[in-house]
Amino acid sequence: MEVIIAKHAGVCFGVKRAIDMAFKAARKYRNHVYTIGPLIHNPQVVDQLKEAGVIVKEEIEDIAKGTVIFRSHGVPFHLAERARQKGLRIVDATCPFVKRTHKFAGMLSRKGYLVIVVGDQSHPEVEGLKSYVEGQAMVVSSPRELADLAGGRKVGVVAQTTQSLENFRAIVAVCLEKAGEIRVYNTICDATALRQREALDFAHKVDCMIVIGGHKSANTKRLAEICRGILSDTHHVEGIEELNPLWFKGKLRIGVVGGASTPNWVIEEIVEGMRCIVSQDS
Repeated sequence: MEVIIAKHAGVCFGVKRAIDMAFKAARKYRNHVYTIGPLIHNPQVVDQLKEAGVIVKEEIEDIAKGTVIFRSHGVPFHLAERARQKGLRIVDATCPFVKRTHKFAGMLSRKGYLVIVVGDQSHPEVEGLKSYVEGQAMVVSSPRELADLAGGRKVGVVAQTTQSLENFRAIVAVCLEKAGEIRVYNTICDATALRQREALDFAHKVDCMIVIGGHKSANTKRLAEICRGILSDTHHVEGIEELNPLWFKGKLRIGVVGGASTPNWVIEEIVEGMRCIVSQDS
């Protein structure tokens, strides 16, 4: 069995930056270091941070003192303001590409555009993004959700950074038909788009795809969806314990891709687990 690992597997720039900032804060401040929600959607890294002293809290009001790290997805504007009011030390690990989306969304709303966010309504990045819109923001995840969009409006479109380019284009196409004026900012992260293209290419060339990353990771789930659209024998795993020997029986080529929040060591561990399973069966 041949295992082919994607060239661009492993953490992206924004995630690596956030992880580095969090560990640095843990070393520097030692006690009372927190994140609001997990720093990234990767449980192994969150566990490592916990061991280093970085504790996950769900609400800003649960933090009385110390340091709060804003996670890579960004935080809502009001939450950032509340952290300042409470006198907390802030380490802002928001991905620069996410901040860029905040900037475009705010600018569009100030200029009177209905801001359409292509993304997942409940994702923390989208929840944060909406708070930078001065006025109405409409979150859509598919073109059909624009069925009731009134014609002739000024519409500005941005995207959650982990969206698929194909879905973004489809939604923009509907906006072009309905809007009187439209401004579009492609805010999909370059690293995300690159991983998606690579995953699509792999899915055409292998017998089985293994997509590695957190089950709550939007970009990893998107990779799995893209691969599954081409190859039904696609499996999304978070850890080595999820591997099923039956997936590899009779397979000659296995493709491996990783989400933007998946460290290389996790990918290497799972690939080694796959090879052990195959060697035991042979």
